[in-house]
Amino acid sequence: MTINQSLTITRSVHKLRALLMTLIAFWTSTDMVLAQRALTLEESILIAQTSSPNIKKSRLNLYSNQRSLDAQRAALKSRFSLDVTPFDYNRTRVFNDLFSQWNTNEDYNSFANFSVSQPIVATDGTISLINRLGYRDNYSEFQDIRTQTYSNNLYLNVDQPIFTYNRTKLQLNELELNLENAQISYNLQLLTIEQNVTRSFYTFYQSQNNLEISQDEYNNQLVSYEITKNKVDADLLAQEELYQAELNLATSKSTLENNQVTLDNAADDFKLMLGLDLDEDVEVEVDINFITSEVNLNQAIQFGLDHRMEVRQRSIAIERSQFELIRTKSLNEFKGSVSLTLGVFGDNEQAPMIYESPTVNPRVAVSFSIPIWDWGENKARMEATNADMEVNQVDLEVERNNIIIDIRKVYRNLQNLENQIDIAEQNVKNAELTYEINLERYRNGDLTSIDLNRFQSQLSEKKSSLADALINYKIELLNLKILSLYDFENNEPVITTTY
Repeated sequence: MTINQSLTITRSVHKLRALLMTLIAFWTSTDMVLAQRALTLEESILIAQTSSPNIKKSRLNLYSNQRSLDAQRAALKSRFSLDVTPFDYNRTRVFNDLFSQWNTNEDYNSFANFSVSQPIVATDGTISLINRLGYRDNYSEFQDIRTQTYSNNLYLNVDQPIFTYNRTKLQLNELELNLENAQISYNLQLLTIEQNVTRSFYTFYQSQNNLEISQDEYNNQLVSYEITKNKVDADLLAQEELYQAELNLATSKSTLENNQVTLDNAADDFKLMLGLDLDEDVEVEVDINFITSEVNLNQAIQFGLDHRMEVRQRSIAIERSQFELIRTKSLNEFKGSVSLTLGVFGDNEQAPMIYESPTVNPRVAVSFSIPIWDWGENKARMEATNADMEVNQVDLEVERNNIIIDIRKVYRNLQNLENQIDIAEQNVKNAELTYEINLERYRNGDLTSIDLNRFQSQLSEKKSSLADALINYKIELLNLKILSLYDFENNEPVITTTY
């Protein structure tokens, strides 16, 4: 038997062995896959948006602001109240200066107050209808007289502040802005979760891909080692070639194990972000094929300026500053109040005869608060509040400029990544062809194992570079979606509200 025939038989044996190992690995991996939970990017985002602690807190904050606004709106409706004092007894002994003697007085009261109060949002006034029904039993030792009477006082009362701002309307507007800001924060939190999950998702996928690449490299090194060993055994190569092949195989195995550790760590981080059980076995599924998305820079910038929620948040801060300016201005302001009361009072020893001789009790009061000198306090506070408002206006302008700059940067990155992906795809094709050619040269003895290992490393590097470029392109598309609030992959807006 010739050496070539011996090598051919040996290769066949190794091919059968490799095929058997592949089948065993396939069956094992199939069992593992059946036990794994495969998640797509959309499923991962949905899980995180449901179970993320940050989303839960943001949702509770939104609910709290909604209920506060509901409570304030309910407070603007008619308020009915009933106060009942069924028993009030008092006994006192006092000195009467007029008659120069002591007198004991006993007083028993039982009364109830029923009122209907209605705030007036337009004027910040209050109109109230009040009825006080009471019974009184009084005894005076001085003249030994006991008086028992029923009384009822029904009156309408109007209180109206003047020469000042509408506090009721201002408070309502503030609560509405708080709710809107909470809704914006919640939506921003959703986008942040989507961004973080996407990054973690692709990091996990990248670890999976690197493990697959290192597994392919290890399999190639294993084939190279078998070829080298057979040639050394047949005295066709020097012994140092076998040592180099063993070193390359050990290095490849070490890389494979390191990538496995990296994948396990990425899986734990991914499960923690999604709020999944850390003992659950998961993997990610992604279509990483490169599909160019047509991006219009001017459209992205305009859509971002019109719809970015951060812009509205800056505007809300300015409106709050205006509210604070109104409050500050009123600290030492000239203001007044008008109070009007019109009622009818009746009393009688017999309850049905209370209004036999009614008494009309009108009351009108006008009062003013006139500041005289505040040592410059109000002026200083006004200037401080105006400065805060200007800061918020500057922040708004800076926010708009940042939106424009960030969108431009992402757009440039996308253009560059498209070129890098084209180059990376061609590099992978060239590296695969180069490795196959040099592997055949190595089989024929025209190449050393060191040179073959260099081509293998080059192939693994180009595969990783292509995967990184594809992932970076996907992430930059997501960044553009978040910055502009327009999805250029599906050509649809993320939200429709214009701020």
